[in-house]
Amino acid sequence: MRTLTKDFSPLYRSFIGAEHLASLMDKANKAEKQPAYPPYNIISIAEDKYRITMAVAGFVDSELDIESKENSLVVTGTKVAKEEDTNVTYLYQGIAERNFERKFQLADHVKVISAHMENGLLHIDLLREIPEALKPRKIAINGKSLLEGESN
Repeated sequence: MRTLTKDFSPLYRSFIGAEHLASLMDKANKAEKQPAYPPYNIISIAEDKYRITMAVAGFVDSELDIESKENSLVVTGTKVAKEEDTNVTYLYQGIAERNFERKFQLADHVKVISAHMENGLLHIDLLREIPEALKPRKIAINGKSLLEGESN
């Protein structure tokens, strides 16, 4: 895997009022390595709809925790050790039933709308809802300034 070590500071001149984008790029560039367990997919379902699918075989709903706060999504799996497992001798153990924590950085206005388990897969549905005030709008050019007539 190749590490990206680019300097994005020249791009900051174009981030007027969106400095948080620059800091997100810096964070992504310097992100700590996350373990590969559990494997996951991120799917774009529609223009503003996404789904994260995680392979969590061996976990039940009560052992999983999903928390969304401040543009981040944290999925935690905590296995409770069973007393009967202490007497079991595995010849080969290929099914990982270990605790995990997986973090996802969410863009602005992305929220978790649902989560469900199906066949050992955890599906988390996300939706990006941009407030009306932040959507692009056309500005008419009519030759008059709204500031004309106001005194300085």
